[in-house]
Amino acid sequence: MKKLTGKKVHIIESPYSGINLKDYNIEKRRLQLELLSIQQRVAKLGQRVCITFDGRDAAGKGSTILRFTQNLMPKFYRIVDLPIPTSKESKYWFRRYEQYLPRNGEMVFFDRSWYNRALIEPTMGYCSKKQYKYFMSKVLEWEHKLIDEGIKQIKFYLSVDPEHQLYRFQERLSDPLKFWKFSENDYNARKKWETYTNYKNQMFSHTVSKKSPWLIVDSNSRKDSRLTCMLYVVRMLGNKKFVPLTGQDVSEKYQIEVNGVVYRGLNRLQYSVLQDLVENRTYEGYEELRLMDPLFGKDGD
Repeated sequence: MKKLTGKKVHIIESPYSGINLKDYNIEKRRLQLELLSIQQRVAKLGQRVCITFDGRDAAGKGSTILRFTQNLMPKFYRIVDLPIPTSKESKYWFRRYEQYLPRNGEMVFFDRSWYNRALIEPTMGYCSKKQYKYFMSKVLEWEHKLIDEGIKQIKFYLSVDPEHQLYRFQERLSDPLKFWKFSENDYNARKKWETYTNYKNQMFSHTVSKKSPWLIVDSNSRKDSRLTCMLYVVRMLGNKKFVPLTGQDVSEKYQIEVNGVVYRGLNRLQYSVLQDLVENRTYEGYEELRLMDPLFGKDGD
């Protein structure tokens, strides 16, 4: 197993440290609007996007994915959160995940990915040493093949410290709406914190490349980490010049008249597109825009 330098492990700095709830909600909506635009383009062009979230229990993987998908079109995305593997799935590890990879025009979010074999499985003894070594030696080759076939891959690692994890465990146990999120396995894995850390460091050292870097996001603050992950995806797949924290409230509604018809309840993006069409007297793309965006013209014609 060839060791890499780890220089492709990127610690993503957050511009959102200490953000208050009001600004968080405004920024979240701005980013979600950009994500919707990205999804529309992915669907229209038949692209394939795979975003994975790995990390310890209670690192915020599921809640981050929820904010990503909150306003996306359900037809064009999937969330993959696999149960305990069968003996056959454990043996044919990559094949287990290949059936869930994005199809043309689709975005797929993995709540824990194939990197379970590099993290929790060896930590808890759920796989053999032979299986672990095979995975570590083959995973980059497998990922590179997927990328070469056209999949746009982004892999996040959400990093939480022991104190914040314990607080979230306690929060789950005391909340009747969240208690189901806590399992005995979570407790047992916490007792092996250092073992997990060692496997995590090995993963970062051996499974990075220019094509497939690791992106580490501090998730001690859930608000910060959610926005940081969303911002990275927006800048990578959409608006590279997106400026965070402008304070612009995109929930503000607009209206415009096109060919004698008034369209109300438009968000800023919808209004801007229509305004451009009106100014340039080009309406050819209008029906296509309506088909791609189910919210378009909702309060209008």
